[in-house]
Amino acid sequence: MSSSNNQPAILRLNAADNVVIALQNLAIGDAGAVMEIPRSHKMATDDVAKGAHILRYGQIIGQATCAIEKGSHVHDHNMDMSTHSVDYAYSSAAVPLPVVDQDRTFLGYHRDNGRVGTRNYIGVLTSVNCSGSVARFITEACEKSGMLDDYPNVDGIVPIVHNSGCGMANRGAGYDILLRTLKGYANHPNFGAILLVGLGCEVLQLAEIVGDRKITQDGALRYMTIQQTGGTKRTIDMGQEHLASLASFANKTSRAPAPVSELVLGMQCGGSDGYSGFTANPALGVASDLLVQHGGTSILSETSEIYGAEHLLTSRAVTKEVGEALVDRLSWWEDYCACNDAKMDNNPSPGNKRGGLTTILEKSLGAVSKSGQAPLSGVFDYGAPLTTKGFVFMDSPGYDPCSVTGQVASGANLIAFTTGRGSVSGYKPTPCIKLSSNSDLFARMGDDIDINCGDIADGCSLTDKGAEIFETLIAVASGAATKSEALGFGGVEFVPWQMGAVL
Repeated sequence: MSSSNNQPAILRLNAADNVVIALQNLAIGDAGAVMEIPRSHKMATDDVAKGAHILRYGQIIGQATCAIEKGSHVHDHNMDMSTHSVDYAYSSAAVPLPVVDQDRTFLGYHRDNGRVGTRNYIGVLTSVNCSGSVARFITEACEKSGMLDDYPNVDGIVPIVHNSGCGMANRGAGYDILLRTLKGYANHPNFGAILLVGLGCEVLQLAEIVGDRKITQDGALRYMTIQQTGGTKRTIDMGQEHLASLASFANKTSRAPAPVSELVLGMQCGGSDGYSGFTANPALGVASDLLVQHGGTSILSETSEIYGAEHLLTSRAVTKEVGEALVDRLSWWEDYCACNDAKMDNNPSPGNKRGGLTTILEKSLGAVSKSGQAPLSGVFDYGAPLTTKGFVFMDSPGYDPCSVTGQVASGANLIAFTTGRGSVSGYKPTPCIKLSSNSDLFARMGDDIDINCGDIADGCSLTDKGAEIFETLIAVASGAATKSEALGFGGVEFVPWQMGAVL
């Protein structure tokens, strides 16, 4: 059966599947349904015995917890996680993508270290929560004064504040991650200049963030502590003087052509639904492949949300060692969850389930499709500098703001975020492009969504949609504003992965 607009009522994603996806709300009798089935949920195409595997994408997504009649709704009331053997097949499918001869460029900001930014912000970074309010006061004072009106090449001032930096050990994973994240932001190509603001007595000292970078009176980096400067008011006054000088410095840089190979794309999905895995996510995968073919870099993350689908990545690893590094991270996550009375399969979220997803296996298979077909060229720690181009993986939690924060720290100068339920967020200094998995979401939240991928269910090809996403990435990299930028998002989404004891 088809709907009145000629859209098919159901969709089979793989010939081996024993479920199809409802593309509309199904009533009894629609497309063989024996009960009502919500749009984007699964329907059994055969009788399924208790304990038998449920297949979607030609892959196992769980097992039947009871006998399931053909035409029935398949969801968490009658299926659950399953255990099954996985062949990692290291490097067996690592086929290089064809090289693109055509040179593509974008208009970016060239930095002295050779990197290229897609935005030209001034950052006010804090070493500790205790200096967060003052960093915001400095930013607000400059904005109210209209200081940036004299500097048209500067996109704005971004305070980077967080809830840590003290009351923590001065070594170990928690300290290392925070320091690595802050250093990544302090060196990010989307910042034309940086002012570091600390309290003075915190565990994470400003000198650690500065590292071996040179600080000069007319350079791109300055720092100050509230205690040394003489309190809040003096720090705000001196901070405004620093930002005026930094704005003058950053304004000297204007957009100029740069190769697309300088783009680093962080890929995310959040609020996923049953459509995400066959519309927005694989379409983003096509765009990711196009970027890699042009010499650029794309980052997949959210380690806890590739669980059960990692074999699709290890088989594409350029070496066995790269594949094993990914498996090692998953093993670490299993131990991490066990130590915190959690399970890797506690996903999907309630919203994901309302959207038709049932197990982490199903969610992960859809999430991995964002990676396209490119070989996996590297596996990196959270927020670590990337040392290779191409398609890479960065370890992170599945919590979107935390994961994106790590990708930005690793150098992402673009973010692409797919969503099926709706997401409202932005990630300054990096512009974020939102992709809806279904047309209903785009109609409902069009002010937040840049590209509708729901038309793939109506017949638009993944190739065409992927090309549209790729062209949008280049346009945004060249200065076109995303919906989240136009709405002013990006001020509260800096969320470093916090680990370890709070002392």
